[in-house]
Amino acid sequence: MACELWSGKLDAYFDGELPADEARACAEHLRQCPICSAEGLDQLQLKRAIRIAGHRFTADPEFRARIEKRVAGRESLAWPSRWLPALMAVTAMLLVGALILARYRPNPEAQMLSELADQHVATLASANPVDVVSTDRHTVKPWFEGKIPFTFNLPESQDSPFELVGGKVSYLNQSPGAELIFRVRKHQISVFIFQEQALGKAPLNEITTNALSFTVRGWSRNGLRYFVIGDASPQDLDKLSDLLKAAS
Repeated sequence: MACELWSGKLDAYFDGELPADEARACAEHLRQCPICSAEGLDQLQLKRAIRIAGHRFTADPEFRARIEKRVAGRESLAWPSRWLPALMAVTAMLLVGALILARYRPNPEAQMLSELADQHVATLASANPVDVVSTDRHTVKPWFEGKIPFTFNLPESQDSPFELVGGKVSYLNQSPGAELIFRVRKHQISVFIFQEQALGKAPLNEITTNALSFTVRGWSRNGLRYFVIGDASPQDLDKLSDLLKAAS
């Protein structure tokens, strides 16, 4: 019965359209149900493929030059007067289309956070969420040596409510980074670390926002970019962020 309830709401959950209490309940169900988590992962992969495909088209330069030449009147093209209303209508449609495309052009930061949220959900849905399983930072940190092109420090979490679960290599803009998993009570938090240069033109401001119903914290330190994302309370994410900042 629970699967029937949440299966129909997965799309709204991944689009961040569920109320906060329903989003938390859906996330909890995904953690416990392999069937729904697998279905959710399929939906995420489809959404990502559609999003990527939607930005692949670029106008052919030769075609663009030809259109500009015609608009400038450099070709002797005589338009019958009866075609002018149709031409004006087409021109208006093109202008409206251009305005719509400009308005809905994806924000680099929003697109980046959406991709990280997808990766976090994929980790939640995975039967093997980490490649190195350990609560010891002295075991997890050395595991990344040779797998990513940078090093980082991990905080001592023994006197905090956070438990290190482990980590794995993650990718953003085709560049490798670290994804560390922390647990606080029943919530799982992903900490992503990448080199700033891997983020391209995405803004590098301090981030305090939400993505796909998850709370996100982000900052830069010593050439690295940190993201903390999860469905725990904003206060928990702030505390974990403070621990990571102090260690770095």
